[in-house]
Amino acid sequence: MARETLKTLFHPFASGTVEPPAEGERVLFLGAEAGYPVPDGFGAAIVAVQGFRPLYRRLEAQRVDVHPALPEGPFDAGLMLLNKHRGENESRLATLLTRVKPGGLVVLAGSKEDGIQPMRKLLTQLGIAFDHMPKYHGVACWFTVPEDAAALSGRLARPQGLVAGRFRTAPGMFSHERPDEGSELLASRLPADFDGNAADFGAGWGFLSVALAEKSPRTARIDLFEADHAALEAARENLAAIVPDLQARFFWQDLAAEEVKERYDMVIMNPPFHEGHAAEPGLGQAMIRAAIKALRPGGRLMLVANRGLPYEPILAEGLRESGETCRNARFKVLWGRK
Repeated sequence: MARETLKTLFHPFASGTVEPPAEGERVLFLGAEAGYPVPDGFGAAIVAVQGFRPLYRRLEAQRVDVHPALPEGPFDAGLMLLNKHRGENESRLATLLTRVKPGGLVVLAGSKEDGIQPMRKLLTQLGIAFDHMPKYHGVACWFTVPEDAAALSGRLARPQGLVAGRFRTAPGMFSHERPDEGSELLASRLPADFDGNAADFGAGWGFLSVALAEKSPRTARIDLFEADHAALEAARENLAAIVPDLQARFFWQDLAAEEVKERYDMVIMNPPFHEGHAAEPGLGQAMIRAAIKALRPGGRLMLVANRGLPYEPILAEGLRESGETCRNARFKVLWGRK
């Protein structure tokens, strides 16, 4: 089922409050999700941007013109679906201010949980006059892009140092301000003598892959699998900068739904247990099953998880042997051999 805020986003057009973009115009839709209701009279072509692979595939299945990263502009109008990451919302607003032509319409929508109130406050601080209306448990806001939009966009820029002094990240990525504590625990237990081909499932911006390459410098190759397109591109840059001699490949992939064709001597992972707004422990379980399948006979699996997550039965079911390496107050490191 489509998020209610999708209907909120298009309600100003559906209600006749806002004139929809005309045929022949191009509309940039940031944070797009499948199932959006295009109102009567909305003749413009929607160019959707969605970097999260599962949501991208749903849009693709509906034959939407969808891209994992920002396509070429400019655009006549813009749409934005807010999410819970304030920094990402602000970055997307900056994108709309620079990619939508001055005088073009921008409509954005979100719920309280998505940060609609901070966004309204931000628009006011920027001096952007906007209208708004509540509908479907959310709020839609709209404005026309001012002539000084480029200067306003510059005010939204937030200089960010490198994480741990060497990793490039961005708001919206998992643990973008510091290495995740669970990943740090797993990194401390990675082997120092590995010399085969490894895969990093849910690689994010590359922290664990760098840790393995540095602890085991004879690693032959690491394949990074990640559903967040922006995080995967950051990982590509981070590995090139930090471990330039490592042979690495990068796969934008939904591991819970798209099959991994290679087989590996080791898989390392910090599996997620949520998708979008909803907690979904089954996602991590599906990724662990995919990791087990991707191991060669005798291959090793090493993963970290919250202490309360019931992953041990899945390891015992699919692996010849498995167990726990260590734990702390929040996390546990599990291992297995196929």
